[in-house]
Amino acid sequence: MKKLLLPALVFLLAGLAWSAAVAADPPRYTVVKVDLRTERLALFLNDDTGAAFKRFDRLEAWLKARNKQLLFAVNAGMYHADFSPVGLLVREGREEAPLNLADGVGNFFRKPNGVFLVTADGPRIVEASEYPALAKALRKGAVQLATQSGPLLLHHGVVHPALIPNSDSRKTRNGVCVSGATAIFVFAETPVNFHDFALYFRDVLHCRDALYLDGTVSALYSKTLQRNDFVRDLGPMLAVVSP
Repeated sequence: MKKLLLPALVFLLAGLAWSAAVAADPPRYTVVKVDLRTERLALFLNDDTGAAFKRFDRLEAWLKARNKQLLFAVNAGMYHADFSPVGLLVREGREEAPLNLADGVGNFFRKPNGVFLVTADGPRIVEASEYPALAKALRKGAVQLATQSGPLLLHHGVVHPALIPNSDSRKTRNGVCVSGATAIFVFAETPVNFHDFALYFRDVLHCRDALYLDGTVSALYSKTLQRNDFVRDLGPMLAVVSP
């Protein structure tokens, strides 16, 4: 394992033979840890004209014009063809798209799905159906950001019941989990099935709750890694910005 320690972000490149049914070439993962005690996550979707950013370089240029620097970014929750979010989107304490508890087809609707959110107490992941009670219990505006996606890979340490061991459905994927004040973003750089992806969060990163963000659209921007992925146009983006 190669490890590079930075002031607020930790990047790990890992190829670990941790699964009993490991392939000849085990999956490679890039792990980015964002400590929210020292860094601030923000959600971005549209610019001042209402047009979706769609790409990291456009977000980077928009921020630069405002004397800010994009340090890190990933695709956030799933989105429609017009780039609007399929589910909940809260930005800067304001709900811009409602929670979606409907039934449907596709990964987002593979219940239980979940919400990644940040409050003053730090990041957390909850089952989507638990979010309304949580938001009601908090003061108005306490949820600083939230994005909904699915499926929920882990819930209280339990792998999503619909994820199939040894499935041959292998794709590049990304997701997020939480450890204390740290949000941990994981990218499967080589194709992996859902079940093995969930086990990586549980058995390697020791997370109890983990949320799938997306598959083939998975993308990463990192100033430190000199990386600016472009697979296809994106909807919501999670980002760390300086200052």
